[in-house]
Amino acid sequence: MIQVDIPAAVRTVFGKGESRRLRMDKKTPAVLYGKGKNTLALQFDEATLYKDLLFIHGRNAVVTLDIEGDSSGRRHVLVREIQKDPVLERVLHVDFQEIDLDITRKFHVDLRLTGVAKGVDLGGDLEVSKYSVVLQGRPLDIPDEIVADITPLERGGQGLTCGDLSIPEKVEMLENPKTVCAAVI
Repeated sequence: MIQVDIPAAVRTVFGKGESRRLRMDKKTPAVLYGKGKNTLALQFDEATLYKDLLFIHGRNAVVTLDIEGDSSGRRHVLVREIQKDPVLERVLHVDFQEIDLDITRKFHVDLRLTGVAKGVDLGGDLEVSKYSVVLQGRPLDIPDEIVADITPLERGGQGLTCGDLSIPEKVEMLENPKTVCAAVI
């Protein structure tokens, strides 16, 4: 899983008007939610936050927030929601969820197929039925993506199943191992 460090500061101003002033000063408001803890209002430098969010877009990532003005200092979080301006493409607000790195969680991990199947070279069509799989494990043990070579797939064969995918030792596949991910028809 990708890890990104983002600097932040505790936000002391609240409300619509104050949030607009923050955005005019090139700051982005955000909220950090924690299990059983009070929410924490944050602010980020707009350019830095946008660049980091663009880097992790669509991927599983653990974000480490270096929070200036917070007694905990560094917190590990997941991005929960990003609000964007539909016209200007600016980030308006971000919601973060604090996580414990030692507790297992479920994650959807993308499946990347490489190579050209033998059956496709012989006139068959590759049918992909799964583009991601569900894995459970500690956040830092989860891979960014699962890469599978489809070169040996033949026309009319069993295909590539979830049980054929190689995953790290400490991670559990929650999909049925007999589920077909890709086959040549």
